[in-house]
Amino acid sequence: MSTAAFWALAVLAVASGIMVFRFDSMARATFSLLTALLCVGGELIVLGLDYLGVVTVLMMTIEMAIMAVFMIMFMMNPAGLMPMTMLHNRRGAALICAGSFTSLVVGILLVPWPRRVGRAPADPTMDLGMSLMGPQMLTMMTLGMALFATIVATVVLATRRGRYDRYGDDLRAARPDDPVRGGVGR
Repeated sequence: MSTAAFWALAVLAVASGIMVFRFDSMARATFSLLTALLCVGGELIVLGLDYLGVVTVLMMTIEMAIMAVFMIMFMMNPAGLMPMTMLHNRRGAALICAGSFTSLVVGILLVPWPRRVGRAPADPTMDLGMSLMGPQMLTMMTLGMALFATIVATVVLATRRGRYDRYGDDLRAARPDDPVRGGVGR
């Protein structure tokens, strides 16, 4: 069962990673990237690294959600849905990707992997947390929430107008009320 889950997540991660470069909008590319990163988190969980998998899922979900919110608020095209391209220097990027992939596969197949010495710990999540953070885990969790609250408060305080203020609350104004004349697309 875990082998099937591993391969299903691997295929979905690669497919959605490719779709990041196939979509023509930032919003769709963002959610495709989120799908790829969630699959990587799932892979970590399948491999028995529950703590790292859950942290990856939580971190990537919050990061991509914040990125989507910023796109909706600040991009010139609404919600990042207007056509655009994510490809620059296609040939160079393809060569770099092919070389990197080949190097990684060769490394995986040719490097002599070390054998396990001793037994696995009874609670690998606890041991990993202690080796990464020591007794400061609660401090780091609190700091993470404080940083997130700071980001949200900064955005709220920095933006005096919302996205829909240009055309009024009912979005029916004939002309946008822009502080600088010209508006978007005019």
